[in-house]
Amino acid sequence: MGARVRVVDRIAEIPATVWNGLTQAAGGERNPSISHAFLAAMEDSGCVGGKTGWVPQHVVLEEDGAITGVAPCYLKSHSMGEYVFDHGFADAFHRAGGRYYPKLQVSVPFSPVPGPRLLAATDDRKQLLAEGLKTLARDLGASSVHITFEPEQDWRLLRGAGFLQRQDIQFHWHNQGYGSFQDFLAALSSSKRKNIRKEREAVAARGITFEHATGAALTTAHWDHFYRFYMDTSSRKWGKPYLNRAFFARIHETMADDVLLVLAKRDDKVIAGALNLVGSDRLYGRNWGCVEDHPFLHFETCYYQAIDFAIARGLKIVEAGAQGEHKLARGYLPVKTYSSHHFVHAGLARAVDDYLASERAAVDENSEILSKHSPFRVERE
Repeated sequence: MGARVRVVDRIAEIPATVWNGLTQAAGGERNPSISHAFLAAMEDSGCVGGKTGWVPQHVVLEEDGAITGVAPCYLKSHSMGEYVFDHGFADAFHRAGGRYYPKLQVSVPFSPVPGPRLLAATDDRKQLLAEGLKTLARDLGASSVHITFEPEQDWRLLRGAGFLQRQDIQFHWHNQGYGSFQDFLAALSSSKRKNIRKEREAVAARGITFEHATGAALTTAHWDHFYRFYMDTSSRKWGKPYLNRAFFARIHETMADDVLLVLAKRDDKVIAGALNLVGSDRLYGRNWGCVEDHPFLHFETCYYQAIDFAIARGLKIVEAGAQGEHKLARGYLPVKTYSSHHFVHAGLARAVDDYLASERAAVDENSEILSKHSPFRVERE
């Protein structure tokens, strides 16, 4: 078929219509985090590239001159901003005399949002992309290839291509056709229902109200408020925020309809905010921050307001980001996430494979335990 794999160092070299079409073909749902506009905003704003340690090396599959597959890939000199942690692998390989960095990361930078990573319509094309990634790792002297937060079906496909398998757990809210937040509460056990009501009432009692801004309703002032919150929280959590103001300006220009900002106000002062991305059937929670501390403000801004919006829009799922077992009591159920890993060094591959086998067993056990503590009434089971 005249197939070949090549690499481009700017997503702008791939037409947006082609990239987004392949994303739809690979995933079937519109996921803004993997869109051309979102990834281009990362590059245009300088959040990736340059000296950030995220060097774009997007893999392109061509057949008879037509692009039939792509993968968002970055050559990395560290393991920050990934949410699938491999610092232990890097340390062990370094102690054994190896060099772990650079490595190849196939992901959405700074985002734990699951979605397609090998963007192609068929399994054989995805396998060609995977083989291309292996070749690229060897050509660049990279230690490994990491494909993170991928769909389960691709995870299983890559097992046959020799990739090692890893799992983790997130917490997602599922819309069972609720007509209102009260309908959702009615589905919960009595204790969980009372607790959520208590938390929401505590926030309202402090005079805090909320605004949902999306699409044409988004303004520069909204982004200025949110960026202030983001910088404060990110500086305390990571020391150096991953995203800059130019990034938020860019997504405001190019994908405002895919963005929801939830802003909390008290005495006409904006005190907190949460950034969400709006997909075809789900809401993706991304970043949050605040300049005032109030009991349960985080839960209300990030979890309950997201549920309100999803019910109003008829969205099926709210994904509330990485980790957080506290989300279970608030109606967010455990869901497994998947990643695939290839290591060039055979000895490192064997060691990691042994570790991942025990880690998967632990994740399976934890998932089973968490599922037994569902917040919903037994009658729903």
